[in-house]
Amino acid sequence: MKTALNACLIAGLVMACGRAQAAPCPRPDALGTARTIVVDAQTTPRVGLKSFPQTLPLNDKEVVLTFDDGPLPATTGKVLAALSAECVQATFFVVGRNAQSSPQMLKAMVRQGHSIGNHTWSHPRLDHLGKAKAFADIDKGFAAIDAALAPAKPGAVRLFRFPFFASTPALLDEMEARGAVVFGADFWASDWLKMTPQQELDLLTTRLAHARKGIILLHDTKYQTAAMLPAFLRYLKENGYKVVHVVPAGDASLIHPAKDGAD
Repeated sequence: MKTALNACLIAGLVMACGRAQAAPCPRPDALGTARTIVVDAQTTPRVGLKSFPQTLPLNDKEVVLTFDDGPLPATTGKVLAALSAECVQATFFVVGRNAQSSPQMLKAMVRQGHSIGNHTWSHPRLDHLGKAKAFADIDKGFAAIDAALAPAKPGAVRLFRFPFFASTPALLDEMEARGAVVFGADFWASDWLKMTPQQELDLLTTRLAHARKGIILLHDTKYQTAAMLPAFLRYLKENGYKVVHVVPAGDASLIHPAKDGAD
């Protein structure tokens, strides 16, 4: 059953899998997506308290789920299946060369209603490159994502995350001038470290209990995260947390009705 669902997600067969991006959740008991926040470079040029002095205007017990470094079919498929089972939307900051290798996986993300952000072409430390080389890698990432999503959403990606959060003032200013919203994070699961799914769940829920809300950084390329995610989504639901979906301004196709009357 899980294998069939993952294959369906990878192929991007939304009609066969049973969910369109803006359709109401078929499970009334699912966690769901409570509301949508629309962002643009004029009002929210950069967010995430780990890197910047400001973050998204979240209420107590609201979280934004973000995933970096994919797509990687073996693990991203499991992450998409877990999100779909709970009718939750997230933001995926994808690496351009991975998007080029797995365009159908990228299309599956969009068809499930997730937002896509650029995480560069090759995941370098941009602060170690000159400005010209840094933007060559950034632009190649945007181009790879646009090509993978064509013709459905050309030029729609306006979200960006620096690999390793390694920005510079000059690069940040240029990204803002280009109209891109730069994401940091408010806290993370540290899933780049070796640990079991249970250890990751314990670490993440402890940090969430302390922070109460925020942008969460995860990696859809990590097996332990893919294995941990269903339990984490259950934890959110059982403990009264709500998921907020971030959408770049101008991408009305990703805006969906609020759940339970949330605004």
